[in-house]
Amino acid sequence: SGRGAAAVQFAMAQIGDAYVYGGTGPSGWDCSGLTSGAWAAAGVSIPRTSQAQLFGLPRVSPSNARPGDIVVYYSGASHVGIYIGNGQVVHASRPGVPVGIAPMHSMPVVGVVSPG
Repeated sequence: SGRGAAAVQFAMAQIGDAYVYGGTGPSGWDCSGLTSGAWAAAGVSIPRTSQAQLFGLPRVSPSNARPGDIVVYYSGASHVGIYIGNGQVVHASRPGVPVGIAPMHSMPVVGVVSPG
């Protein structure tokens, strides 16, 4: 969708920004701060935490992920990234590692949700 593309564009523009625990931008991000910030830039308000994103947004099959969808990782839904297409996500992974791109399946996927 156009909103998904806008979320991807915003998230991609944050590549290289610092990981900051609890960060919601503009100078640093945590994982769900990045996803919620990207969707806010696309005009859609979504829950702030990774768990609330998983349980509060419509689920889609991982094989049907579209750019802008949020990929949720680990059994506790402790990490999220934004699907950008071609099997890749952009995410804020952990302290000391800037926002970057990773393969979608480089971590255990527990769900994909679609805000738009």
